[in-house]
Amino acid sequence: MYKKEMIAMLLAGGQGSRLGVLTAKVAKPAVAFGGKYRIIDFPLSNCINSGIDTVGVLTQY
Repeated sequence: MYKKEMIAMLLAGGQGSRLGVLTAKVAKPAVAFGGKYRIIDFPLSNCINSGIDTVGVLTQY
């Protein structure tokens, strides 16, 4: 069966001003979540679990 090729572009940017001290030294996608993960891990995991294996990450700030 033919598999369609699909890519994803994740928007991972912004100043993160609403996160206050959490983003003083790291970018918003790199903020720790639950002591084990980073915020960017969730959309990346969703892409892989959905069969999307080509992912681009757009950083904006």
